[in-house]
Formats: sequence, structure tokens, C-alpha cells
Amino acid sequence: MNKIIIISGPTGVGKTNISLKLAKKIGGEIISADSMQVYKGFNIGSAKIMPDQMQGIKHHLIDILDPCTENFDVALFQKLASEAIDDICSRNKVPIIVGGTAFYIQALLYGIDFTQEEQDDSYREYLSQFDNEKLYEMLKETDPEYALSTHMNNRKRVIRALEYFNHTGIKFSQYNKEQTEKKAIYDYLYFVLDDSRETIYDNINKRVDIMVKDGLLDETKRLHGLDLPPNSNARVGIGYKEMFDHLDGRLTFDEAVELIKLNSRHYAKRQLTWLRHEDDTIFVRKDEFDHDDERMTAYMADLYEKMDGSKK
Repeated sequence: MNKIIIISGPTGVGKTNISLKLAKKIGGEIISADSMQVYKGFNIGSAKIMPDQMQGIKHHLIDILDPCTENFDVALFQKLASEAIDDICSRNKVPIIVGGTAFYIQALLYGIDFTQEEQDDSYREYLSQFDNEKLYEMLKETDPEYALSTHMNNRKRVIRALEYFNHTGIKFSQYNKEQTEKKAIYDYLYFVLDDSRETIYDNINKRVDIMVKDGLLDETKRLHGLDLPPNSNARVGIGYKEMFDHLDGRLTFDEAVELIKLNSRHYAKRQLTWLRHEDDTIFVRKDEFDHDDERMTAYMADLYEKMDGSKK
């Protein structure tokens, strides 16, 4: 059974720096579990690590898909990440999965089955008439637990959950639970970086200001001119959706910036809610390590060295 390390946590907590330090310390390569960094051209708004920032560490699942012709979802992540793990382990390196998309990580760990159920096209057509807000209200009525972990603007996930319930009579949250009752298919350490809420929120606000200064609006203008499919997940990423709305005249620039900050803070809260319910996670509170990245990295590396090849 391959050994892997997972580094997750809310947006703005500082996963990138820790992952680089740990990779250098234990001979690791990084697999991104981010739903936006996979797309070419989506750089500033996704806080994508660029080649000159990788410090010689090989990264996987970054900058590999064309947003106009290829759509990224959990099933594709599962496939590509599994292949990357096999490749990394075959070279006696350590796979380090890094990102805040906990549902993707869960699917990878437990080999969740994403075989499509038989679809009712008439029901999908019925759902297509509603806007995101209405669909999300339907999801909250049908499956409030799943709604907690799903953003209103992630139309594809919301519709999939509604379709699954319509077809099977089973809540999608229940389906996920049944899938995660399977044994993990990897031997893993699952670290969750955390910090005080005040610090995380302050980091988020500062990061958005830096994105704006670095040219988020110009980047979004270029992406806005592309022929992105209406159902593309690339359209709904926080940072881009708000700027698209600004360019379409629905928000002023200042309103868009403040909404990015607000939505990012809400997303961080949802991430932590999900991660606190995950099994076998090791929370690493940055404030308890006095925000010393070297100490945190040494702690994580020591736990990795003590892995005996089997989950308790």
C-alpha cells in the first residue's frame, strides 16, 4: 500500500510554504488538490504557485487543462491524482497532496465510485430553468448536510446531488458516507493546518488585496474574452466569478473585491467544518507552534518517519 501525506486546511492558512518545506525535508513531490489551479491561465485569482516559486520541487495537476475545452471535476481529479501517486512512488519519492478541496481528497483516499447513475434528462431539463439560488434552496430542503459543504454557485455539484436524490431516493450526503465507510486505499497521514479565525480572515483579506495589486482584473478580462463553456467549473471559482460579474456590469469593482473577501472567508469556514468531521486528521495549529514553519515541518516529518505502513 502506497504511503502518502495530505496537507489540507482553510484558504489563507499557508499550506503552500509548509508543503514546500516538507517536500524538501522528506524527498516529496506535490500533487495539487485545488479545483482551479489545474486550469491554464487561472493564475492570480487561484493563488497558483508559479515555476519560479516551486524551489525545485516537482508539482503535479497544476496548469494542465484548457478551461475552454476541458472541465475538471472530482472524478477526473481522482484519476489523475491516483496516476501521479503511482508515478511518484515508483521513483521512491513521497506523494504530498496539498489543497483545501476536502471532497477531492476524500474521494482519492477511499476510491469513491463516481460511476454515473442513469440520468433522467427530463428532470435535468426541469432543473435547468432555475437560477443557482433556487437550486441551492432545493438542495437545502432535500439534503441540508450536503448543502453545508457545497457552494451555491457550484451549479454542477448542486444539480448532481438533486439528480441523484431524484433517481435513487437517497441523499447524496448519505451516498458519500457509505462510500467513505470503505477502507482507505492508501496508508496516509492527513494534516490539517489551522490557526485562529482572526488570523485566517486577516490573511485572506491581505491576499485578496495582493491579487488585486498583481493584476486580477486584467487577468479576468483576458479570461472573460475566452469561449468558456457556460457549465465550466472555471467560471465559478471564488475570485473569478465576482470579477466576471463586475465585467458584466452586475457589480462595481469595489463591490467585487469585497465580495471576494467575504466569499473566501465563508469558504474557509466551510472547509474547516468539513475537515473537523474527517477521520484520522491531525490538526496542526499554527499559533500553537508560534507560527514557526520550521517547527511545524519538523513535527510533520517526524510523524511521517514513524509510519509503520499500516493504519491503526
